[in-house]
Amino acid sequence: MVSVRDSAEAWAAFEQEALPHAGRLFRLAMWFERNRADAEDVVQDTMVEALRSFHRFQPGTNCRAWLVTILQRIVSKRRRGKGRALMVQDPDDRIAHSVPFVAPVRQELVDESVLDALRRLPAGFQEVIVLCDIEDLSYKEAADALAIPIGTVMSRLHRGRAQLRNELADTAAALVGPRRPRKFTVGFPGSSGGLKGTPPA
Repeated sequence: MVSVRDSAEAWAAFEQEALPHAGRLFRLAMWFERNRADAEDVVQDTMVEALRSFHRFQPGTNCRAWLVTILQRIVSKRRRGKGRALMVQDPDDRIAHSVPFVAPVRQELVDESVLDALRRLPAGFQEVIVLCDIEDLSYKEAADALAIPIGTVMSRLHRGRAQLRNELADTAAALVGPRRPRKFTVGFPGSSGGLKGTPPA
């Protein structure tokens, strides 16, 4: 039987280790669920499950990664219940350790245009980019959270980053559009003179 003192100490430890990550968990849940009410439910279920199993958490390890693993498990269970499990084929897993390095997307670049481009990627690519590049989880932590091999994380991350960069390049090109030549007129004597730029028609 658990004493009141033990319960109080467990809650104090949980409050110190786990609760500070609630905000980032909510952001992650919002990404996966795309709905505030569902995201709040996911975070609540995550915290309840984490509190119940907090005796299995090893102090000194990455508590946020441990919480993300629980959250991802809950999200996957909800998806299966709604019949919308997200899958992506991964035939290149064997070459995960030999693919060229593709730099991560810097966190400060995560603005609306980047998020729009990220949403256009296959779900499996989205997940590893969000966990590794935005939430800064290690390959192993992301693999544990998604219940997939580390090699699969590396392979999806490499291909997802490359595809995301292509999406961003296409977006930038669409925003800028083709460059148009600038027109100039020659000033007449007595005028302010020189070459006068006129805006494109």
